[in-house]
Amino acid sequence: MKGVMTLLEKRWFQSMVFVILFFLIILLISVTNFIFDPVFKYVGAVAIPFIGAGILYYLTKPLMQLFERFKINRIISIFLVFIVLLLIGFVIIIYIAPIAQRQFTNLLGNVPKMVDWAQDVIAYWQSNQTILPEEVNNAINDFTDNLQAHIESVINYIFGFIGQLISFVTALILIPFFLFFMLKDGEKFVPFITQIFNKKKADNIRLLMGKIDDTLTSFIQGQLIVSFCVGVLLFIGYLIIDLKYSLTLALFAMIMNVIPFIGPFIAVVPALIVGAFQKPIMLLWVSLIMLIAQQIESNFISPNVMGRALSLHPLTVITVILAAGSIAGFIGILFAVPLYAVIKTIIVHFYKTYEASKPDKEDVLI
Repeated sequence: MKGVMTLLEKRWFQSMVFVILFFLIILLISVTNFIFDPVFKYVGAVAIPFIGAGILYYLTKPLMQLFERFKINRIISIFLVFIVLLLIGFVIIIYIAPIAQRQFTNLLGNVPKMVDWAQDVIAYWQSNQTILPEEVNNAINDFTDNLQAHIESVINYIFGFIGQLISFVTALILIPFFLFFMLKDGEKFVPFITQIFNKKKADNIRLLMGKIDDTLTSFIQGQLIVSFCVGVLLFIGYLIIDLKYSLTLALFAMIMNVIPFIGPFIAVVPALIVGAFQKPIMLLWVSLIMLIAQQIESNFISPNVMGRALSLHPLTVITVILAAGSIAGFIGILFAVPLYAVIKTIIVHFYKTYEASKPDKEDVLI
C-alpha cells in the first residue's frame, strides 16, 4: 500500500493519468456525439457574436478607460464608445464603401481582358524559349487553356465567401449587446471565476488570466493597428504610382495583413496582376511600394505597437496557419495564431507553476 501511495504522488504518474483521462474524455464525446451535438450548435450560434464582441472589446477598452479618466460614468463612457463606432461606420459606408464597390465592379469587368493578356504573354514566352522540358510546357498549356475557368472558380469562391459573410453579418446584430456587457462587467469575470478557489489557487488563476488578457491585447490591438497602417501606406503608394483600383487593392491588403507572416505575400498578388496588366513597369513599382511599406511596418510600426510580446517563431506561425487553414478554412487562418498564443501562454504558465512547486534539492537533503 505504501508503494502504491508513493507511485500516486509521483509527478510523472499524475501527468500520465491526466493524459489518459483527457483522451478518454475525447473518446467519450465522440461516441456520445448525439448528446453534445445540440451543445455544439448552441456554442456555434453564439461564437460569432462573442468573438466579434471580444475583438471590439479589446479595441475599445482603452477608449472607455480614457473617458473614465475624465471622471465620466462608465455607462456614459460605453455609450460614447458606441457613438465613436457609429461615426467610424458612417464614414466607411458613406465615403469609402461606394468607391471600393465601384472599383471592385470595374475590376471584375476587366477580368476577361486580363485573362486574354495573360494567355498572350505566356504563349509569346513559350514560343521564344527552349529551356523548359515538354512536360512543363504541356502543364502550362493546360493551365492557360483553362485559365478562364480557374479565374471564374476563384471569383465564385469569393462570392461564396461573400454569401457566408452575409450570414456572418446577420449574427453581428448581437455583437453590440455582447460588447455592452463586456465593457460594463468585464472586470468582474476573473473575481467570479476565482471565488470558489482558495487564496493560493485564486492568485494563480488570476495571474494566468492576466497573462491571457495581455496576450490577446497584444495580438488583437497590435495586429489590427499594424494592418491599418500598412493599408494606409499601400494606398498612398498606389496613388503615387497611379495604380488602378488603388482603394480596393489597399483594403484587400489591409484585410490580408491581419494574417501574420503570410498575409503580406497574399496581399501583393492582386496588385501585381493589376499592375502588370496596366503597364509592365508597374510590376517594379508595386513591388517597390510593398517593400517600402513592409520595411516601415517591420522596423517602426510593429516594434512600437506589438513589440515582442507574443514571441512566436515565423516557422511556428506558418505551420499553425497551414494546419488551421486545412481544418477550418479562412476562419481557421484568422484565429489560428491568437488561439495558439493563448494555448502557449497557458502551457508556459502551468509549466512554471509546476517548476516552482518542486522542492529544492537543499530542502530535500535537509
